[in-house]
Amino acid sequence: MQKEIVIVKGAGFCFGVKRAIDIAFDIAKKYNSGVFTLGPIIHNPQVVEKLKEMGVFPIENVSEKNDIKTLIIRAHGIPKEKLNQLKLLGYEIIDATCPFVKKAQRIAEKLSSEGYQVIIIGDKEHPEVKGIHSYAGQNAIVINSENIPILNKKIGIIQQTTQPFMKVKEIMKKIINSLNEFEEIRIFNTLCNFTSRRLEATEKVAKNVDLMIVVGGKNSANTNQLASLCKKIGVKTYHIEDPKEIKKNWITPVKKIGITAGASTPDWIIEKVIDRVKRLLN
Repeated sequence: MQKEIVIVKGAGFCFGVKRAIDIAFDIAKKYNSGVFTLGPIIHNPQVVEKLKEMGVFPIENVSEKNDIKTLIIRAHGIPKEKLNQLKLLGYEIIDATCPFVKKAQRIAEKLSSEGYQVIIIGDKEHPEVKGIHSYAGQNAIVINSENIPILNKKIGIIQQTTQPFMKVKEIMKKIINSLNEFEEIRIFNTLCNFTSRRLEATEKVAKNVDLMIVVGGKNSANTNQLASLCKKIGVKTYHIEDPKEIKKNWITPVKKIGITAGASTPDWIIEKVIDRVKRLLN
């Protein structure tokens, strides 16, 4: 039986992640020691390990180390209070926060200063959202469904950059239907177009293959969204971090195999996945 491998167009690094990785590797080449990232630079274990080999280590708290010279802020960003604290401590700060996340932070801060209750559509436990929330004022809330606790008649709405467009659309529809409860609503689009395009491209492929392999960190929000989307479509789906996880018995019974990857997945991992699938087929 002739096999076909279909690669989702645009799979892999998005602009913000590539920028953060480029910054981290440039800094790693510049310094021999004393370079750390506050949290993993991105949600991909192989990239984090590669940076460790070059002398760049992730830490969760600055008190864990006393030999810090340079701190790289991860692509997801960090809370405003923590950033200010680090500046006061005198470290060299290299900010690799994704520009789209920075935009959301700036809008949240502006809305709060103008007296709006900021509504963030997203996952409140995600580091990006925690960072945005810190700029949004005391009355800000994070929602992941249509129910909004009203604390203010004036609200400003932004989104976690990697939220699926259709989910945001459903929540926004509910808010618009409740217009009489508010005096003023301001809506800003802070979604990452790259994420939306990859979800659309993945959906198209998933509907026309027998098996989907989703490549990316298990703690990567957008990679988990891709896997959930494929499973919802009904195609057999495997979410992997390492090409070695792929089993021959996954792919031998099927004719068409689709491969997609999250925004934190480097090209060299995707290439290894494709190579392993081909070798197992042969």
